[in-house]
Amino acid sequence: MTSTTDAAGQPEPEKPPTTAPRAEEGARGPLSGLLVADFSRVLAGPYATMLLADLGAEVVKVESPSGDDTRAWRPPERDGVATYYLGVNRNKRSVSLNLKDPADLRLAHELAARADIMVENFKPGGLAGFGLDYASVSERNPAVVYASISGFGSGGGASLPGYDLIVQAVSGLMSLTGPPDGPPYRAGMSVFDILAGMHAAIGVLAALHHRNATGRGQHIEVNLLASALSGMANHTSAFLAGGTVPHRMGNAHPSLFPYEPLPTADGELIIAAGNDGQFRRLCEALGAPELIDDPRFATTPDRTANRERLRPLLVELLSKRTAAEWFRELTAAGVPCGPINTIDGGVALAEEVGLEPVVRVGEGESAVPMMRNPIWFSRTPPSYRLPPPGHDEHGEEIRAWLSAPSGRTEREEGR
Repeated sequence: MTSTTDAAGQPEPEKPPTTAPRAEEGARGPLSGLLVADFSRVLAGPYATMLLADLGAEVVKVESPSGDDTRAWRPPERDGVATYYLGVNRNKRSVSLNLKDPADLRLAHELAARADIMVENFKPGGLAGFGLDYASVSERNPAVVYASISGFGSGGGASLPGYDLIVQAVSGLMSLTGPPDGPPYRAGMSVFDILAGMHAAIGVLAALHHRNATGRGQHIEVNLLASALSGMANHTSAFLAGGTVPHRMGNAHPSLFPYEPLPTADGELIIAAGNDGQFRRLCEALGAPELIDDPRFATTPDRTANRERLRPLLVELLSKRTAAEWFRELTAAGVPCGPINTIDGGVALAEEVGLEPVVRVGEGESAVPMMRNPIWFSRTPPSYRLPPPGHDEHGEEIRAWLSAPSGRTEREEGR
């Protein structure tokens, strides 16, 4: 393999010999030409690196001899592999390296030295003993953008385990989730793992922009607790700026009404009238224009303060038709609303409105149906080049590549 240079004359990273054939220039992803050394596992890190991979980066997934834990997190499964693992690991190549084995550790060092980006979610300090921490890697590869994802940061919380459920509890999210008179609930997904993964990807992109201007890499740190507190934006702001500690309200919103499920003739419908204009259109569609000028409901603060007076009036009006009928009529009237679907209904709706949510990654009958990358580009769209890899599926090729001379002197010198 040989090195190439980009438009600015900077050396591009070498690619594994397993690199898929390139598409037309206009179809290459915006991160095409970048190499990611992915030392992460489970969810937050793999989600971040999949986002980068979808956008064209070449991702080498480094797994322990036992493999990513999520391979065995089943049911559900597809062909014996957990769908949990499949959902966040497309467009990657897998190599199994035992960092306690000197030969494998040398290959890990070589991969880190060649990488544009390295992502890891070991416990803070966990890679230092292997010479794969930022200080060690950046000494050999000054241009590397190195992202660390942890549960509680590398300071006083470094020893705490970084599980999404624990962060949902300690951050306060569970105190916001569930009925007012019931126990706190976890969210139905690992919301802070995903949020931290997105924050990591954003940080990587920002650091790459800085590197393009300066030639210098840097260390990015993301942790689940900070992502959680940032992500609960209006709730943490209520405490910090307003001195109010939010509490569980079931499906109600603390600042808006109607903005929750309301019963109809045959089931509940989400109605989200978030401003005065939308409330006006709601009243007109329900055949109750008198509510528009009622001083108790004239503004958003009025409706919020008088929600217990307004709710029964809306429920009575909504009881005259089914949820499906109201969905069609209110949507046509410009009132935000929606049915409460299961996941299959959500995918079906995305298909109905033309989002083409499902892509098949791979070839033939073995292709894996997956959710599309949610970002649209007018010139450099995401691509789906490789299905989620088997454990060490590309080990032979990657080991051969890492064992060959790299010709990376200029990169090591940061030029």
